[in-house]
Formats: sequence, C-alpha cells, structure tokens
Amino acid sequence: MLIGVIAGLVGLSLGTFGVLAFRISEKQRQLVDVDVDELALPAGAAEVLAVVGRAFVVVDAVDGVVRASPAAYAYGLVRGHTVVHKELLDMTAGVRRDGVILEKRLELQRGPLGHGTIIVQVRAAMLGEEYIVLLADDRTEITRTEEIRNDFVANVSHELKTPVGAISLLAEALESSADDEQAVRRFAKRMHKESTRLAALVQDIIELSRLQGASVSQEGKAVDINAVITEAVDRSQLPAESKNIRIVVGERVEATVFGDRDLLVTALRNLIDNAIRYSPENTRVGVGVRSKDGLIAVSVTDQGEGLTPEDQERVFERFYRVDAARSRHTGGTGLGLSIVKHVASNHGGEVTLWSRPGQGSTFTLRLPEMESQDAPDTAGVKEPAVPVRKKERGVHEQGASA
Repeated sequence: MLIGVIAGLVGLSLGTFGVLAFRISEKQRQLVDVDVDELALPAGAAEVLAVVGRAFVVVDAVDGVVRASPAAYAYGLVRGHTVVHKELLDMTAGVRRDGVILEKRLELQRGPLGHGTIIVQVRAAMLGEEYIVLLADDRTEITRTEEIRNDFVANVSHELKTPVGAISLLAEALESSADDEQAVRRFAKRMHKESTRLAALVQDIIELSRLQGASVSQEGKAVDINAVITEAVDRSQLPAESKNIRIVVGERVEATVFGDRDLLVTALRNLIDNAIRYSPENTRVGVGVRSKDGLIAVSVTDQGEGLTPEDQERVFERFYRVDAARSRHTGGTGLGLSIVKHVASNHGGEVTLWSRPGQGSTFTLRLPEMESQDAPDTAGVKEPAVPVRKKERGVHEQGASA
C-alpha cells in the first residue's frame, strides 16, 4: 500500500509538472508570436518598397535593420543587419525625435577599404508607428558630371579672358601710338596673333561641345582611314612648312572604320598639329597606320623633347599644358588632346601615348575595324601630300611600335 501511495504521488507530481511545462511553453510561443507580429511591416509597405526604384533600408526602434534592398548592400549602406554610416543613424534619430521627414545629400565611403565614395540623396521618414525607412538614390555620376561642367565653364572663362584682355590692351596702345608707324605695325601684329589664338580657342571649344552631343552610333557610316589620314596631313601642311618640318606618311592599309569622318579628321589633325608644335625646326613628323586583330592603329611620332611620367598622366586633361609659357608662344589651347580622347571614346577606341624625355613622343589612335562590306566614305580623297620613302617609313614605324 505504501508503494502504491508513493507511486501515485510521483505520478501526480509528474502530471502537474507536465501541465505547468505545457502552459509555460504556450506562453513563450505566444510571446514569440507577438514579437513576430511586431516585426511585420505595415500592410502594403513591402510591395511599395519593392517597386519604388530606390535603395531602401527599414530599421526598428533600436536601428536594427528589419529589411533592406540589394542595392542598399551594393551601395555599402548596410552590412549584415547593421546600418554602416553614422550620418544615416543621425537621420533616423532626428526622424524619431522630431517626427518629421528629413532629406540630405551625403557623400559616404563606398566600402571598408580604399578611398572610393558614393554620393546619395537620402530621404528618411516614419513607416508605421515603430519603423523608419531610408530611401537612397545614387547621385554620384550626376554630381560628377555637374562638377566637370562647372570646372569646364570656369576654365573656359579663364582661358578666354587672357586673349580678350590682351587684345583690349593692344587696342588702347595702338590708339595712343597712332602717329608712330613702327609702333602701329608692332601692335597690329600682336593683335593679329592674339585674335588668331582666340579664334582657335573658340573653335576648339565648339568642337569639344559638339563632341559631347554627337551620336556616332546613330549618325556614323563607313569611313576609309586612308582618306582621313590624307585630309588631316593636307590640313597640317601650312604649320609644318612654317617650321620646315616634313610630314612622312607610311604605306596605305585597306581598312575601314565606322564613325564620323569629320571628327576623325579633327582628331588626327590635332595629333599632327601637336607633334609639329612641339618639334624643333628642320625635323620630321611620322604618320603610320597598321591593322591587326580587328583594330586600326594610326600613330603620330615627333622628334620633340618628350614627356615626363607626371606630364603623361595629365596630358589628356582639358586646358592642361606641359609648358604654359611655350603653349602661349606656339598658340596651343590645351584642348587638342582632350578632343582626341573624346573622339576616340565616341568611336569605341582609345588614344595612347609612348614618350621618353629626349626621345620624342608617339600618340596612337586605336579604333575598331569595320567588318561589314559597306562601301567606305571616300569622298574628297586626294593623293598623299607627301611622297612615301621606304627608308623613312621604316624609321617611323620603329618609333611608333615603341
């Protein structure tokens, strides 16, 4: 009987413990359900965020990430379940404190390494009663484009002021020296030089502006590269003759590119004029063309002083001059190589530079060769203005290949 009583008490205890454990489990499950419900976004919010077209981050009352778009991770705004940048947390704190919508443009570090940044337009607002949503729009490219445009306008204004101011001063000097025939001639010659420089600068600015709006893919056509070389050489003969520089042209190559003929002529003429401008008198400039692996390479080699590695890194920048004083003397605008770079980019190609101090420079314009059988544009093709000599061509091709 004693054993039965003990067994009954043990069974009752186990039963009571089981009931209590079940009830505790039910209460915990209910608490979990409540937490899950609390983490749920307001009805329809997830669907709206999915189609809003911006990177988004939803945070809770303690700034824990409840939901984030793939773009938010790609921009480096979120890592794991944490908002990375303090600037974003400051915005969420301000929204939570004041209950208002905040919008800021922020420049944030792109990742944990390096110096890359991203410029985002961020809008922070309440989502329901407990959550805050951050909407981010990448404005990096637009901002940089605006900065480039503003810098360009500032540079143009600065560059135009110099010849305009010089012409104004020369005009005053000319007026005050009307009785001095020798002074009149000297000032008139200076005015002519400054006006020529001003006209060249305006023309380069127009060319660069036209390049930025040109659509080669829509307006281009088949162009014979030999015709481009011939016309560019012909246009550069006058400045070459003034310094007794011979332009030596290599052999023709049966090759066609797709693009704008006028732009290609402008680019190659700028390379040749640049080579003439920085070459000593009584030297020569080589122009060679070759076709290999679906690319057409047109090289222009001079016998100038060459460029330092520092100058080579910046030589394609707008208005950059290796020697500003010499450029003013020679009439350079600082836009020629920038125009070449834009033309090459618009045609799916590139322009490269090989140079050594004391050994001259070689600029190479590389363009994709056209594979279609369309007839090339050969209108206005003339015979080369300079005869080809095998010995000279060999010397040029050796420099160009370097």
